[in-house]
Amino acid sequence: MRARLDLYGDGDARGTHMSIFFVILKGKYDAILTWPFDFPVIFCLFDQSGQGCHIIDAFHPDIRSPSFQRPCSKENIARGILKFFSLAVIKQQGNRYVQNDTMYIKIMVDFLGIPRPILPYTLGLNPGLPTHEQETQCRMEIEKYKQLRAALVAEIDQSNQEVAQRSLIRSYPPIPVGNRQQPPASTTNSESMQCEDI
Repeated sequence: MRARLDLYGDGDARGTHMSIFFVILKGKYDAILTWPFDFPVIFCLFDQSGQGCHIIDAFHPDIRSPSFQRPCSKENIARGILKFFSLAVIKQQGNRYVQNDTMYIKIMVDFLGIPRPILPYTLGLNPGLPTHEQETQCRMEIEKYKQLRAALVAEIDQSNQEVAQRSLIRSYPPIPVGNRQQPPASTTNSESMQCEDI
C-alpha cells in the first residue's frame, strides 16, 4: 500500500483543496490475501496546536472498482478524497496544521471496525506506543462504546414502552352514581340496534 498527497489538489479540487489518495501495490503475498480489498481507509491531518481539532475523513472501498482488486500491474489506480482539506486554511500564516513547515498526516486501515464517534480517540493515541498496545487500547474503547450504546438503546426502549403503556390506559372523568345515562344507540349502514338493560 502507498499514500499519495497532491498538495495543490487533483481534478475538480485543483487549486482549492489538498487531495489524498490510497494506492494498492502489487506484492509477494497477494496470492494468500483476500480480494477485493474491503476495509475502510481513514486519513487524519493532525492539529499541532494541542487543541485536538484534527481533520478526519474516511472512505469505504467500492469492491467493484479495479482499484481494490488484486493488482495485475505494478500498482492499481489510486482512490481517495479529492477535497481533503482547504488550501485557504493551509496557506494562512500560523494555522494549526502546519508548524515549522511540517504537516503530520496519519493513514489507517480500519481492520477493527472502529465506530466513527471514537475515531478521534483512536487517532489521538500516542504513535510511539507499539502497534499491539494501540490496538488493545482501541479494542477496549470500542467495547466501552458498545456497552454505553447498548445501555442507551435499552433506556430508550424502556422509555418507549412506558409511553406506550400510558397511552393505552386512558383516564376518563368519574360518572356520578345518580346520573348514569343510557349510551346512545349505535347505528350502522345495515341495521339499527338498541341496547337494553339486563
